[in-house]
Amino acid sequence: MRHAVLGAGGVGGLLAAALSHSGYEVVALMRESTLSRYPGRFGVESQVLGSYSAEVPASAQLDRAVDVLWVAAKSTSLEAALDLAPADRVGGATVIPLLNGVDHLALLRAHYPKVVAGALRAETERIDDGQIVQRSPFVRIDIVGEPDIVRDVAATGIDCGSVDDEVTLLWQKLAFLAPLALATTAAEAPLGAIRDTDLYQRAQLETITVALAQGAEIDEGAIAQLSAAASDQMRSSMQRDLAAGHVLELDAIAGPILRGGRLHGIDTPATAALVHQVETRVRTRDEVAT
Repeated sequence: MRHAVLGAGGVGGLLAAALSHSGYEVVALMRESTLSRYPGRFGVESQVLGSYSAEVPASAQLDRAVDVLWVAAKSTSLEAALDLAPADRVGGATVIPLLNGVDHLALLRAHYPKVVAGALRAETERIDDGQIVQRSPFVRIDIVGEPDIVRDVAATGIDCGSVDDEVTLLWQKLAFLAPLALATTAAEAPLGAIRDTDLYQRAQLETITVALAQGAEIDEGAIAQLSAAASDQMRSSMQRDLAAGHVLELDAIAGPILRGGRLHGIDTPATAALVHQVETRVRTRDEVAT
């Protein structure tokens, strides 16, 4: 199958490199400013996939027919990123977002005729214009349906599976990600420093409670296992974005929990407290920068 990957950060770069390294036709879509610095290949250092370099063609706009468009942009830049993949060029390709949160599906479905939910679990980061580092002991992608696409991804060495419940897929990831992102960013500390804190644990319980109210079937044991398997040194992408001066995905990650809580009459004080702490961190950072 022919793949395009929209977004050249840690997630998009890792996926594009893995597909290319395994012999698949793939193009990376990136902004002109990023494209001008891109060396034409991604170097990968992965706990799961090993270390290698893969040549990946790149373009500032989709310029060829593809079967799959992977969307790996940040939620904060998603609307602008879609200009790189106009609907008339995407055509009937299957669009699979690997974004954090749940609200992005509605936006994508307003642009493209075939969008299926996907979720990636991994700690991965682009450390310069062509270097991707993947630190977690797992890289997992789940997709709703699409067994042929699952086979392509699994052939790269990435653990990949097909599921049939979109709501559960997205909320199962959020139940692990949101407390991790909020608590590590609020504390400016890795997972090991916040894993046993009251706010982190209560925020996780709140997220699970909201997820269940939203109709998700949450496997609490799987969340606990994932948390236990993660390194004490694991840091969230939100935490790295704070340190780098970037806009945070705060609404994409915490918004569904807070809004879902209000919708279903579920109190979410721990999540709200962590959001407040993160917002304070952002204000302090911005004041220092000015």
